[in-house]
Amino acid sequence: MVLVASLLWGVSGTVAQSLLQHYHFTTDWLVAARLLLSGAMLLLLSLVGDNRQNVWKILRSGADFGKLVIFALFGLLAVQYTYFASIELGNAATATLLQYLGPVFLTGYLVARNRQLPSVAQMLALFLALLGTFLLITNGNPGNLSISTGAVLWGLASAIALAFYTLYPKKLLERWGATVVLGWGMLIGGIGLCLLSQPWQATGQIWAVQSVLAVAFLVLFGTLIAFYLYLDSLRFILPSETSVLASAEPLSAVVATVVWLHVPFGLFEWLGAFCIVGTVFALANHKEKKAELAREQHI
Repeated sequence: MVLVASLLWGVSGTVAQSLLQHYHFTTDWLVAARLLLSGAMLLLLSLVGDNRQNVWKILRSGADFGKLVIFALFGLLAVQYTYFASIELGNAATATLLQYLGPVFLTGYLVARNRQLPSVAQMLALFLALLGTFLLITNGNPGNLSISTGAVLWGLASAIALAFYTLYPKKLLERWGATVVLGWGMLIGGIGLCLLSQPWQATGQIWAVQSVLAVAFLVLFGTLIAFYLYLDSLRFILPSETSVLASAEPLSAVVATVVWLHVPFGLFEWLGAFCIVGTVFALANHKEKKAELAREQHI
């Protein structure tokens, strides 16, 4: 489930790049369509699921509804918009890899909040993240950026948004269920973007069979099915295991971008990609060791 979800996410980034750069869709339009349609479908699924009573109940729970709006705007909307903006100015491979720095930002925040020294694994993850980012955006040449500054900044913003998106909704998910929280979060995020940018006024998109199928793929496979498979996998394996398996996402994005869109990816960029993916393994290993230590202390 995790591997299929990760592959779908990785390929959907390349599909988005094709729509943005070849069919002249805008980031505002794609993100709004993806959030609104996927959110509506998730809520419809929730209405026939075990948590159907929570679909409307969450809207009447003052404090939690406020948290849901924050999660929708600064989590779901932010992570999707910054990611697509990075793709539009650069490419799907680099945008996905930069977004994968999210766990490093999250770890740094938790270390600072808990006022504790980072472990060896966390220091290794930070080193790999910095080295990987340097190789990725410079292609080994410090005096030259291989992608635009805007793509790098949007990609780093996407990583920060991903860290917030990962940390913030934990209690909401436990209380109301993942499909309900994600469904309303996507719908509210999509409505918020529509109010800000009015994406329906965008013009110039090339509507063809390929672009219609690409939009459908983004909504159905790149969002709805991918999120469902990923979240449902947590019933069977540990979160740390999902984070390692999910590292297939940036690698699939790189392969799809290079093979399908013929974006050049040099030796140093491949090395940077593996360094960034390596951060996931380092941090997952750190979590496993902490869990084992906790179990031993409990015994």
